Amino acid sequence: MDVITQIFANFGVTWPKFGAQVILFLTVYWILNKKAFGPVIKMLEERRTRIQEGQQNAEKIKKQLAEAELRYQDVLRKANDDATKLLDEARASCEVHSQKQTQQAIKDAENIILKAQETITQERNKMVAEVKKEMVGLVVNTTAKVVGKVITPEDQKRLSEETTKELVS
Repeated sequence: MDVITQIFANFGVTWPKFGAQVILFLTVYWILNKKAFGPVIKMLEERRTRIQEGQQNAEKIKKQLAEAELRYQDVLRKANDDATKLLDEARASCEVHSQKQTQQAIKDAENIILKAQETITQERNKMVAEVKKEMVGLVVNTTAKVVGKVITPEDQKRLSEETTKELVS
């Protein structure tokens, strides 16, 4: 014990001061751990959770977009099948009916095809617009949450434009 006391004395350390410094260090560590480190770690965990939720929402939107694309293809295929059937019927009736009636049936079939394609295009554009709107909102909200500050209108506009560019490509 004398050796330790002598070493401490050579370095200018006295037991009462050393004990007080250890107690002070432990007190400061406990306070920092309770008041600073704990809340920061909690905040980081919340951000990680929000980011994961944002990624899950993005995956969900991608799946919805893929499903919408499949529905679009299905509707287009059905419309083409219907149009093909109508055209085949028009050609078959051409042999029985006069030229005027045949031309009318073909015009009707083409109108149905055009209307179906217009409807499909409108429906697809509507779905894509809705998905883009949701995606932009999610990106803005997720960015605001991750950054931890209020997003200005200029930032929202810039994020919206960047997200739209990414979705288009």
